[in-house]
Amino acid sequence: MTLFAVTIAATPLAVGACTAGPKSVVGKGAAPPSITVTPADKTKDVPVSAEVGATVKDGKITGVRLTDDKGAQVPAEPREDGSGWVPTRPLQNSRTYTAEVTATGDKGRTRTQKATFTTMAKSTKQAIKSTLYFSGEQTYGTAMPLVVAFEPGIPQEARADVQRRLFVKTDPPQPGTWSWVGDGTQVYYRAPDFWKPGTKISVRAGLEGLPIGKDRIGDADRSASSKIGRQVSLDIDNATKQMAVYQDGKLLKKIPVSLGKPDTPSSSGNMVIMEKFDRTTFDTRGEANGGYVVDVDDAQRLTWGGEFIHAAPWSEGDQGYTNVSHGCANVSNAAADWLMGITQVGDLVTVKGTEVQLQAGNGWTAWNVGWDEFAKGSALPVPAGLKPTISATPHPGAVAGGSAPAPAPSSSGG
Repeated sequence: MTLFAVTIAATPLAVGACTAGPKSVVGKGAAPPSITVTPADKTKDVPVSAEVGATVKDGKITGVRLTDDKGAQVPAEPREDGSGWVPTRPLQNSRTYTAEVTATGDKGRTRTQKATFTTMAKSTKQAIKSTLYFSGEQTYGTAMPLVVAFEPGIPQEARADVQRRLFVKTDPPQPGTWSWVGDGTQVYYRAPDFWKPGTKISVRAGLEGLPIGKDRIGDADRSASSKIGRQVSLDIDNATKQMAVYQDGKLLKKIPVSLGKPDTPSSSGNMVIMEKFDRTTFDTRGEANGGYVVDVDDAQRLTWGGEFIHAAPWSEGDQGYTNVSHGCANVSNAAADWLMGITQVGDLVTVKGTEVQLQAGNGWTAWNVGWDEFAKGSALPVPAGLKPTISATPHPGAVAGGSAPAPAPSSSGG
């Protein structure tokens, strides 16, 4: 990645807007600040993921302006940590841009420094496919992590560069961090605590043209904004074969379930509802425990490996008593229909007391570990003061644990 960092000597960054400051020099008795702009003047083959930065001596930056070779201004936003100005959309290949940085000294003297650079031609390197699992104009549950998946996975040495191009804004502010899973095929973002209902979240995966290692580049620039809805969580206890449904911490209903039988057990851990289907097909032909095709109603995915909550009229006599499924949480038709009206993608689902633990990356497992363990997965430093302020579990039944490489996605269930 080509990253143009900003360091400012003597005074902190204070930029009101990304527009050019005055070019005149005012005041007497002190030299104007000195500025070094990056990319440097006349630099060629700059990636389209480039950011604008500057080093300032004896002053502070008071204006930044970026224009293309037709004179049009390119919108850019300063990073929260003051380490650069990020164009709000990727630059274009084989174009020339001019960055103007204005700084003001302690005595009011100003200076504007320009640098003109040219972006690289369209790369012939293979792109790493990325998928942003966060859609715009949706309402998600309070446990919804921001998820970006990669194919192939991001190598360890490139994760910090990729992570710096993943931007999150929340209103009201709830800062968090990204955390990598296993072989780098997924990265999650969450705050120390569950999202507050009503929170607005905007995410941008600004990866288009980003150099990733020696031989790959990022594939696209993706953005989405959505909001957090009501707090809903499900607690499934294998000992009682009951699902407890909570809203705002209050019990709404208990539902009998049948979980995975001993040779195909359900996973124990903290999961998140990933997607919902009014009707879908489970096809296990070709899998180790496969051999059937069945249509199911009111299915809610919990793992990539094919664990769902769904209607199972064929097992209603076993629900609440015996585990007979292939790993899914079987409920009655009436209960499944009711759940579809209550739950949201991003709601927490806790399963406890089964024979196996949920594996890291098998679904959106951001809540299956505590905050300190989650933060260790960041490729960038996490502020030491970023800690949970409330219990990370919305009700007494939630549990945590589990770690392993991510399995391949599956449409199976049962």
